Amino acid sequence: MDKFFQLTKNKTSIKQEILAGSVSFFTIVYIVVVNASILADAGIPLEAGIIATVLTSVAGCFIMGLFGNTPIILVPGMGVNALFTYTIVLGMGLTWQEGLAVVFVSGILFTIIAFTKLSTIISESIPLSLKEAITVGIGFFLTFIGLQKGGIVVLNKETYVALGDFSEPTVFLTLITLIATVILFSKQIPGNFLISILFGTILSACFGQLNYDFTFKSVDAFVMYKEVFLAMSFANMVDIAFWTATFSLTMVIVFENIGLVFGQVHMINRPQRYNRSLQANALSTITSGIFGSSPTVSTVETAAGITAGGRTGLTSLTTGVLFLTSLLFLPFVRIIPDSAIAPILILIGSLMIQNIQHIDLNDFSESFPAFLIIALIPFTYSIVDGMAFGFIMYPILKIVLKRQTDVKPPLYIIAFLFLLNFIFHSLH
Repeated sequence: MDKFFQLTKNKTSIKQEILAGSVSFFTIVYIVVVNASILADAGIPLEAGIIATVLTSVAGCFIMGLFGNTPIILVPGMGVNALFTYTIVLGMGLTWQEGLAVVFVSGILFTIIAFTKLSTIISESIPLSLKEAITVGIGFFLTFIGLQKGGIVVLNKETYVALGDFSEPTVFLTLITLIATVILFSKQIPGNFLISILFGTILSACFGQLNYDFTFKSVDAFVMYKEVFLAMSFANMVDIAFWTATFSLTMVIVFENIGLVFGQVHMINRPQRYNRSLQANALSTITSGIFGSSPTVSTVETAAGITAGGRTGLTSLTTGVLFLTSLLFLPFVRIIPDSAIAPILILIGSLMIQNIQHIDLNDFSESFPAFLIIALIPFTYSIVDGMAFGFIMYPILKIVLKRQTDVKPPLYIIAFLFLLNFIFHSLH
C-alpha cells in the first residue's frame, strides 16, 4: 500500500489518510440527500436517486483514488445537477433517460478533452470573467431553487414571484433551519451541513411534518433502482436538443473541473498529478450516466480532507468505502424533508456568488457579458441560455471596441454554436 499510494514519499501514513478520508466523507455526505432531491424533480424516484448518488460517488472516489492517486473527492456536483434537472430535462424537454445519455456522452467528450491538449486549449480560450460568471449565475440559481423548495418564494400571477406564507409550517421550519445552518457554518463546526440536515429533519418531526413509511425497506429502493441503472436512452440522439444539451453540459463540467482540480493538486503540492487527476475526473463522469446520476465534479469539500492531512488517493478511497456503507441507512435518509435541504442550497449558492470578486467590473467589455450570464441563468431558469447570452455578447463587444485580439479563436466557434442554437429554437 505504501508503494502504490506513495505514502512515505508524500509524508503521510495509512492512519492519517483514513482520518482525512473520514473527514471528507462527513463534510460531503449531505450530497446524497440533496442531489437525490434535485434528481427527483427530473422524474427519477427519490429512493433510486439516493442509490444512484451513492454508487456514483463510490465509483468517482475509487477512480480518483486508484487512478489519480490524489485526495480529491468526486461526487455529483451542485450546480451541475441543477443544469441536468431544470435545464436539460424540464427546460429542454428531454426525458431523464435521455438526460442520462447526455451525461454519458458528455463524459466521453470530457475524457477525450482530458486525455489530449484540448483541455488546455479550451481553458485558455474562455476568459476568466465568463468562467467566474457561470459559477456566480449557478450560485444565484441554486439559491432561487432553495428558496422555492423551502416555500420562501412562491409563484405569483401578477409579479411572477412573491414571498411565501409564513404561516405555512414548511416556511418557518426552513427559516429556522437556515439560521441554524448559517451559525454552524460560520462557526466552522465539523460536519456542519450534515448536522444541519439532521437538525432540520428532527425539527420537522417535532412539528409533525415528516411522512415516514415504516414498512419501507432498503430492498424496495433497489427494486426501484433497477429502472434507473443503465436507463440511458439514445432514441433521440439525432435531435438538435440532445446535442445542445451535450455541448452545454460538457462545457460546464470541463470549465468547473479544470479550475477545481488545478487548485487542489497545488494545495497538496503535487502539480504533477494534475493531468492524471483530471483524467480520473472525466472517466468518473462516464460512470455517472451509467449509474443514473448527474455528473461528478471535484468538490470544494476536498479541502477539508486535505486540511486533515490527506495527500494521496487512499483518502478518496476511504471516502468511497464510507459512501458505500451509507446504503445501510437508506430507510432513514429518504425521510429528510425539503425544509432541511433548502437551507443547504441557499448557503451553497451564497458561497458560489463570492466568485464575482474575480470579475473585472471596471472593464465594461468584461463585466457586461458576465452580467448577462449571472442575471439570465436564474431569470430564464436555464444555465444554458444564460451562458449563451454572455458567450455571444463577449466577442461582439470586443469587436465593437476594436479589442478583438482579446478573443481567442475557439471562443468565436463556441459563440457561433450558441447562436445557432438560438436560431434553431426560434424556427421551431
